[in-house]
Amino acid sequence: MPSVLPDGEPMPEDGALPASALLGSGERPLGFYLHVPYCATRCGYCDFNTYTATELRGSGGVLASRDNYATTLTDEVRLARKVLGDDPRPVRTVFVGGGTPTLLAASDLVAMLAAIRDEFGLADDAEITTEANPESVDPGYLATLREGGFNRISFGMQSARQHVLRVLDRTHTPGRPEACVAEARAAGFEHVNLDLIYGTPGESDDDWRASLEAAIGAGPDHVSAYALIVEEGTQLARRIRRGEVPMTDDDVHADRYLIAEEFLTGAGFDWYEVSNWATSPAGRCLHNELYWRGADWWGAGPGAHSHVGGVRWWNVKHPGAYAAALAQGRSPGAGRELLSGEDRRVERVLLELRLRDGCPLSLLRPAGLAAAGRAVSDGLLDPGPFAGGRAVLTLRGRLLADAVVRDLVD
Repeated sequence: MPSVLPDGEPMPEDGALPASALLGSGERPLGFYLHVPYCATRCGYCDFNTYTATELRGSGGVLASRDNYATTLTDEVRLARKVLGDDPRPVRTVFVGGGTPTLLAASDLVAMLAAIRDEFGLADDAEITTEANPESVDPGYLATLREGGFNRISFGMQSARQHVLRVLDRTHTPGRPEACVAEARAAGFEHVNLDLIYGTPGESDDDWRASLEAAIGAGPDHVSAYALIVEEGTQLARRIRRGEVPMTDDDVHADRYLIAEEFLTGAGFDWYEVSNWATSPAGRCLHNELYWRGADWWGAGPGAHSHVGGVRWWNVKHPGAYAAALAQGRSPGAGRELLSGEDRRVERVLLELRLRDGCPLSLLRPAGLAAAGRAVSDGLLDPGPFAGGRAVLTLRGRLLADAVVRDLVD
């Protein structure tokens, strides 16, 4: 959840959407993202819209309290029901992210899910995920989540090496994420993800291999591996600027990605998005696929972003301002934009090209189509799917995905 909101037109106080937003909605799945903005401490690399207790003290009063957050967020779920009117779609995916959602009581997360079930209904095969900090859950907590309807969980592992975790300001101890996977399985979770980060200053190739081995050995059915991005304004960026830790370069990131591909593929994982691997199609994160395929989702919570039928909007950032708007019967939306046909075409290329089945060549304009042809010759796009009308990245193309996309959107 980015910490900086974009510009846009004002959001109507009642949150109403243009009638065009729901045209053809029956053909699109509907998901919910629930943002929990609280963290026990701030990680040095984090640029998300999150708050520690110290940061909130005196700035939002009781309205910003996490003790009543589930009730506040439920108010936005009810607002969503009013805005979407008689839209008959049951919710296909729910994803609770943060922040650290598991700083809330497990019963609070279950209550937030229950509000969606009560207002919209859940699809029979709905995917219900929460992110979790390894140190903020135990077997009882996980059992409550599973009994309450959650069936997928994502643990922030990041690394198996203590010195790497220290640079990232992660507070969990090595080995705890792997234990969490076992506890989640015992609680009945079918689908478990571990998040990893590569390219942390001071991390070696061997450190990264050890992290991959530990993650694979824990037995999840999904692994996400992201290159560390040093965001301006973060503590890590300041440390690098002061020369306290070195900056990792793109060549190191590429090498680490190749190591991840080797280890994960060798362990039976298949990539389905540039940074995501699963052991089977059932193990993929369906909620993220809603984003990547331009479906509809309602983002509830401070700073959360939503998209329905070509309308994108975003909520006010601060938990106090968010709660105050809902308490006054107003939408917490800070602004919105109506995407043009060209906007949506560009976004489809940007996002779908990252997927294993790529994007249709019919989305490309003549300059982009010519660039795609050159990318095939350069070994960045797979010639087989290209002949069948799709642009699909090769392994080398995945390493240069951002550059390939820039060429294809022309």
